[in-house]
Amino acid sequence: MSEAEKNEIYDARKLGTGRMLLLGLQHMFAMFGATILVPILVNSYFKGEGLSVQVTLFFAGIGTLFFHLCTKLKVPAFLGSSFAFLGGFATVAELNVGKFASMNYGEKLPYACGGIFVAGLLYLVLALIIKLVGVKRVMRFLPPVVTGPIIICIGLGLAPSAVSNASTCWPLAIIAFAVVVIFNIWGKGMFRIIPILMGVVISYVIALLMNAAGFTNADGTPILNFAPIAQASWVGLPPFLIARFDISAILVMAPIALATMMEHIGDISAISATTKKNFIEDPGLHRTLLGDGLATSLAALFGGPANTTYGENTGVLELSKVFDPRVVRIAAAYAVVLSFIPKISQIIGTMPSAIIGGISFILYGMISAIGVRNIVENRVDFTKSRNLIIAAVILVSGLGFSDGLTFTIGSTSVTLTALALAAILGIVLNAVLPGNDYQFGANPKGDINRGVSFNNHEED
Repeated sequence: MSEAEKNEIYDARKLGTGRMLLLGLQHMFAMFGATILVPILVNSYFKGEGLSVQVTLFFAGIGTLFFHLCTKLKVPAFLGSSFAFLGGFATVAELNVGKFASMNYGEKLPYACGGIFVAGLLYLVLALIIKLVGVKRVMRFLPPVVTGPIIICIGLGLAPSAVSNASTCWPLAIIAFAVVVIFNIWGKGMFRIIPILMGVVISYVIALLMNAAGFTNADGTPILNFAPIAQASWVGLPPFLIARFDISAILVMAPIALATMMEHIGDISAISATTKKNFIEDPGLHRTLLGDGLATSLAALFGGPANTTYGENTGVLELSKVFDPRVVRIAAAYAVVLSFIPKISQIIGTMPSAIIGGISFILYGMISAIGVRNIVENRVDFTKSRNLIIAAVILVSGLGFSDGLTFTIGSTSVTLTALALAAILGIVLNAVLPGNDYQFGANPKGDINRGVSFNNHEED
């Protein structure tokens, strides 16, 4: 095969209907494991009264289609559930100040969604600023010395949740962990791209065997409970809800957008590098941010999680060499169809907490590791006192204020979470301390893994 053939972007319509549908199914499987894991994890925080798998799948599909409209149908990106907001969900679930003191877990969920709605609107603000002043000037206020430690805090803040879930049945948690590692390191082809999905499926099969053999959780409860599956219908509407708004919940969720916007920029840059098309310029980063932000706010408004561009599907693009966005839109249609099958959602809902915990050991750690990678690949110089001070304050604030900082304005109780404090302090310190020499675009290798690379290629 010639170099030109390797780099060709195929028109899915020329591949035939059968192949096009199969390629779309491949993209759907790539996103499926991670996307449904978000509502499963959130449900563990809200004691079974959290996000719906049906609603999550619906807005993954609708959000992807909406993103494609905003980007002139040019960018082959899939929008799945964002893990970055898990810490925010966990925090809102345990809020017990002001109006939240008398609420049950299900009553708190709409306020968490309201916070995500506002976080999505922040994408629109950044999109407008980038359109007006350019990427380089904006990113000077969000260098790796700020975004890296914030991402580290997001992952480490979730670590206790992973241990708590895994402790319900350590043998099953270890199996789930091992399966993900094996497929991620030694898997071949498509299996290497979907290690989380394989971890969920294989460990669930083992849970079935353990349950049949009479094994129980550490507290004596059954490993699996099938009663909800029998009661669920085959066809039904997703259980949408309407978001509600409170300043404390907004201040929990909104700062997380700083990390997810950096993730978005990195993903769009990676898709550009994979397809050899500069989507940063055409249709433009402002359009991709607009699509992602609006999709996130739309999902949150009706009870879904935040959306984010999925690296898993970028891997599928590289694997298949089919870069036609129509294939991704087929995957989005599959997700919407699945959202109207409640019985599948109930099957997913029986996932043992131990499996969630075992997989979370990797996921939460990887979030923090991405923050470390952000710092290393962008060559943050920690021999400079300003950088040490910024990173130190972010890490101590993000991990030290476990209960946040609560104060009263008038008659309203406001809580600034640890992550909100860390983000605010990091951005302010970076702006006021002298010696900010970060130049966006000067290190393409680092930028392509956290932000925009103007030539879309890594340099040696």
